Amino acid sequence: MKHKAGFVNIIGNPNVGKSTLMNAFVGERLSIITSKAQTTRHRILGIVNGDDFQILFSDTPGIIKPAYELQNSMMGFVKSAFEDADVLIYMVEIGEKELKDESFFNKITHAKIPVLLVINKIDKSNQQQVEEKIEYWKTKVSNAEIFVISALEKFNIEAVFNRIIELLPESPAFYPKDQLTDKPERFFINEAIREKILLHYKKEIPYSVEVETEEFSETDKLIKIRSIIMVERETQKGIIIGHKGAALKRVGTEARKDLQQFFGKKIHLELYVKVNKNWRSDKRQLRRFGYND
Repeated sequence: MKHKAGFVNIIGNPNVGKSTLMNAFVGERLSIITSKAQTTRHRILGIVNGDDFQILFSDTPGIIKPAYELQNSMMGFVKSAFEDADVLIYMVEIGEKELKDESFFNKITHAKIPVLLVINKIDKSNQQQVEEKIEYWKTKVSNAEIFVISALEKFNIEAVFNRIIELLPESPAFYPKDQLTDKPERFFINEAIREKILLHYKKEIPYSVEVETEEFSETDKLIKIRSIIMVERETQKGIIIGHKGAALKRVGTEARKDLQQFFGKKIHLELYVKVNKNWRSDKRQLRRFGYND
């Protein structure tokens, strides 16, 4: 039996369910999920292996018009997803009509590779709306195969997955068959902490935050972690910490629970908050945090 392998990259507007879909495909919670736009900042690889296939799924940031350097870098990850894809998944939700960037949309409609247009969140719709949307997207992206799904309810996910396997090129595996992702452990620690900040803080706070893990030491039963939450202004530092440290403690407690489940070990997590002025616009800092080449 011949072996297949390839990159299957998921793109679309913010909040259409890209991370939920990738986690459903992979069967692990690799991408953090919140209701806020720009939850995903990096391109995150999730690897699914079978005896005769290896699928390299990429979750990418939601497509936006960049306002500062960090967002430019995020759109760079989306651009790279077009360049190396063997199969492209263009994900839309039931109510939307266009992509927020015309040049990216043009790349989809003129793609030389298979495009699967996946209409998500049909659990929030009715049969008539679904049929209307299928017809709408058939004319808008005529080169795509269309699937209707609910990523959250895992409805019709298997049909999309099976079609992906059919479309994969013949190739040996790119990664060892027991590997789940290309990201290091510290990346998932940082993301788990950042997810709690996205969930519990309002306005600009979550978008001004970056997390860096300074210490990761592991024994058979325990992982010790020390992470720094970086903000851009002194006032933001106070908000993150909260009255008598209560807000920061909540972030730490919730992130620790998720990390214990992720690593399957007891976690000792220490969190600190530092001011790192204008890091979102500093190319040198962004490189350090893994955003730029």
